[in-house]
Amino acid sequence: MNDADTSPEQTDLEPLVTIEGVVERIVFENAENGYVVARLRQEGRPDLRTFVGNFLAVSPGETVRLTGRWVDDKRFGKQLRVESFQTILPGSVEGIERYLGSGLIEGIGPVYAKRLVAAFGVETLRVIDEEPARLRRVAGIGPKRAAQIREAWARQKAIQSIMIFLQGHGIGTALAVKIYKHYGDAAVAVLRENPYRLAQDLSGVAFRTADKIARELGIAADAPQRMQAGLFHVLHESAGDGHVCLKREDLVRDGAELLGVPEAVLDGPLQALVMEHCAVVEGEWCFQVPLYAAESGCADRLKRLAAAKADLPPIAHVDNALRYAERAQFIELSPEQRDAVRAALDAKVMIITGGPGTGKTTVIKSVLSIYQKKGVVYLLAAPTGRAAKRMEEATGRPARTIHRLLEYSPQSGGFTRNEYNPLHVELLIVDEASMIDIALMHHLLKALPPYAKLILVGDIDQLPSVGPGNVLMDLIASNCFPVVRLRTVFRQAAESGIIANAHRINTGQQPVFNQTDFFLIQRPDPVQALETVIEVVRQRLPRSFGLNPTRDIQVLAPMHRGDAGVTRLNEALQAALNPGGEPIPRRTFRVGDKVMQLRNNYELEVYNGDVGIITRANADDRMLHIAFEDRAVLYDFDDLDDLGLAYAATVHKSQGSEYPAVVLALLPQHYMMLQRNVLYTAVTRARRIVVIVGTPKAVALAVRNNTIARRNTRLTERLRNVGGL
Repeated sequence: MNDADTSPEQTDLEPLVTIEGVVERIVFENAENGYVVARLRQEGRPDLRTFVGNFLAVSPGETVRLTGRWVDDKRFGKQLRVESFQTILPGSVEGIERYLGSGLIEGIGPVYAKRLVAAFGVETLRVIDEEPARLRRVAGIGPKRAAQIREAWARQKAIQSIMIFLQGHGIGTALAVKIYKHYGDAAVAVLRENPYRLAQDLSGVAFRTADKIARELGIAADAPQRMQAGLFHVLHESAGDGHVCLKREDLVRDGAELLGVPEAVLDGPLQALVMEHCAVVEGEWCFQVPLYAAESGCADRLKRLAAAKADLPPIAHVDNALRYAERAQFIELSPEQRDAVRAALDAKVMIITGGPGTGKTTVIKSVLSIYQKKGVVYLLAAPTGRAAKRMEEATGRPARTIHRLLEYSPQSGGFTRNEYNPLHVELLIVDEASMIDIALMHHLLKALPPYAKLILVGDIDQLPSVGPGNVLMDLIASNCFPVVRLRTVFRQAAESGIIANAHRINTGQQPVFNQTDFFLIQRPDPVQALETVIEVVRQRLPRSFGLNPTRDIQVLAPMHRGDAGVTRLNEALQAALNPGGEPIPRRTFRVGDKVMQLRNNYELEVYNGDVGIITRANADDRMLHIAFEDRAVLYDFDDLDDLGLAYAATVHKSQGSEYPAVVLALLPQHYMMLQRNVLYTAVTRARRIVVIVGTPKAVALAVRNNTIARRNTRLTERLRNVGGL
């Protein structure tokens, strides 16, 4: 349920009204953005009234004054859509007891609420606020609990005062909740000093929003901090699109358009960003400082790594080594694979690329078997947990995520493995290298000792990394390192409709659908497509192929939005596959749900894209048990904002993963993301079955659209210009 349930046109027709009452119960709450659906009891009315909006710490028992507009929701009936609110302290003994008994104030539950009201009556709230020492007269309240109550009360008052300030300056409740959750009690001070920090610090807050708040606070349109913030925002947004840098003329042009000022006035603010170490200007290119450091650092370290002597036992007779690798695996290497292994034995830094079924894993295993025989210390890694698990299963040797390999330390807030504490390794092989962004590559290279050999393996035709950069493609384009391209699809792989069609798609040919492993179900209407996806996942695939709907089938879509987008698919799949799951208090999740980690959590050692199943929830301890593929993780309820439903995922989020079956929603409405590399990546995620639900037109559009948005990077040029490579 969200604000989109009622059209803006309907909302605008209704007048603003103000009502007051006691919050009876919370029906739904999204802890990430504070969105609440609740029921209000008004004096003199027998029925409960529904209100919705974004709030912070609203609880049953609170008296609130709400201002908003009545709307008739198609699914939930009449409700007040709140635009601003104010908490009013209750004045009656009954109201105070209910208010304190709601759990709003830490240290006070129903039992102590009753005792406090019995002791102080209508003066209870004043005593807590002004004479907290008197609380110890109540049975069971000692020094520790009294201090806990006093601190919680002060915190609650601070929240309310901050919310009043924010709303008083034109900040809606949804954003006010987000601001307070990020800055805490410092929120007002931050806004007064520099409201443009909102656009830098808070995901989803646009520059225009911060700019509007700044104008409310009296900051002039030509203020230096506004100009700098606008330029920084353009740089930051470009990184979100995958760019490491922007041309100065593009940065100034886009900044001027954003700020509504002449381009000429932005030279000074840009120079100020450089002086304040927020940006770097190198020739015609402008960078954020961390991305400049990462890219230049990668080039420098790759140069030194390639130039340093490898500390590996010599392979005197390569042909003998190749024969040994074949005997060890009970295979015969193709000429192309033999050349790849030879190159891997010879090079200090090299790249192996190729599509599915071309034998990349066989080459890796051959190299490993030869070096393992020589006693070489090796490590295997991949960018995601699923990719590492696939690598481990394919090679029969341990593999880890790059993040785990680098050993994050919560104490230092960085990786333990770095240039001062390098990895103990002589050979490092990294799979799914197309997924590595420039920042992660820099961290990895810093942790590699100069004597180590580095082999990067990946498919350059897949989608690039989610983060800034295009590392694998840039390294190949530089011509500074040996590159082996595996093109031959082996017979057994070619018999797979999935692999055959993946290569057809990659060469611009339309896929050939069949009735064994590559299906098309035509559904031109998005709502019908969604219903069909549910039917395929819940009934058809389990019945025909014995697949588990949650564990074995992954639904993908190119986009989040729309009736056949990831958001709506997840809602519908949760309802279809886990209708009776135990609800998690004040969350959209249920026990039994399939969930995905959305951000790296180094302390829990779960990373962006990791998928697990909620196995148990304990509301009293506020703990959630999630079973990931490799281990179980205990989540505090405060960490749940980093989770999302994973019955459906974007194609980008599926990178590095492999599933028995993929169901892909692909319609003309997804035109913004109908690209060849999106379709190719989605298809290559499946091991056994691909089902596309959509239209032949959408498939054809995707295959024909081989326009890959160019990312602004300078890594290739840096590598070409560095001597000795």
